[in-house]
Amino acid sequence: MPEPLAPEVIRSAPKAVLHDHLDGGLRPATILELAGEVGHELPADDVDGLAVWFRDSADSGSLERYLETFDHTVAVMQTRDHLVRVARECVEDLAADGVVYAEVRYAPEQHLTRGLSLDEVVEAVDLGLREGVESAAGQGNTIRVGALVTAMRHAARSREIAELAVRHWDAGVFGFDIAGAEAGFPPTRHLDAFEYLRRENFHFTIHAGEAFGLKSIWEAIQWCGAERLGHGVRLVDDITCDGVPVAEMDDQVPYADWTQDQLDGVQLGRLAAYVRDRRIPLEMCPSSNLQTGASPTIAAHPITLLDRLRFRVTLNTDNRLMSGTSMSREMELLVAEAGWDLPHLRRVTVNAMKSAFLPFDERLAIIEDVIKPFYDQ
Repeated sequence: MPEPLAPEVIRSAPKAVLHDHLDGGLRPATILELAGEVGHELPADDVDGLAVWFRDSADSGSLERYLETFDHTVAVMQTRDHLVRVARECVEDLAADGVVYAEVRYAPEQHLTRGLSLDEVVEAVDLGLREGVESAAGQGNTIRVGALVTAMRHAARSREIAELAVRHWDAGVFGFDIAGAEAGFPPTRHLDAFEYLRRENFHFTIHAGEAFGLKSIWEAIQWCGAERLGHGVRLVDDITCDGVPVAEMDDQVPYADWTQDQLDGVQLGRLAAYVRDRRIPLEMCPSSNLQTGASPTIAAHPITLLDRLRFRVTLNTDNRLMSGTSMSREMELLVAEAGWDLPHLRRVTVNAMKSAFLPFDERLAIIEDVIKPFYDQ
């Protein structure tokens, strides 16, 4: 068996992240400072205590409780200067972790309580992202970053937010998303927005198959036309092995140790087969899924099985603050607990760049000039 990858190798590896929430990646020190400026009360009054509170609160096993932690981050992201700073620091932190391409998503409708308009929110975040790219370059780190503008699935502003995203297409916005609690708020509630985006030839992804099941995934793809699936972890509900549902095999041998005979015994349901055949990217976030109860352990997380079955799997952070994570940590966990090696990490990184909401020539340049030279050396 080959030696596990050294942490320094993982940290230096070029990475691509498609699913990273701006309001889920703030520095605890920044939250403390900005909360003091706006008079927002926090559950802890020191950096370490606040970081622990976010992680512990997110470790609830419930998506709904997980989402409650955002009350405190969103509260300090209500002014232009604060949005610029949070966006700038986000890019700095990603670049310092070896990320060379990032799509950062946020919901403009959640940042209006202090008088900003939707357009002013987008402009402030764009400025912060651009400042972050410049700051990272000054530290020797090159990164390409774009924003995904998100509408909240429980609200009724998705068409308005979709038009906002298209309006800023040439000013740093790469795509559109809907997010929030899945149960009771199907993506089909927002068909008007998705039909508009398709007419405009605009990219979009949809959170689906995280806390809810196959119906959410099916609607996102077949009714709404999602190009990518945010999470998609419940796709395993449509996969069996020798007639036994994979979702009922949590006490099995880890997916990394499955024999070829076991893999040969896998049967894909029609939806899972469609997702694989169409190469629909899965924006998978292992640590976050453990916190929300979508998977019991890293070793049993479906990302490894789906990768071995050659779905177009990508690896992501989701919310770095709430999960106490980074792209390097997600890679380290999969190496240590799920048997991943450098070819696995190369594959998900190339998958992410193939699936990025970026023009083809730019995607290809990052793959050929940045990613492959490191992983193929």
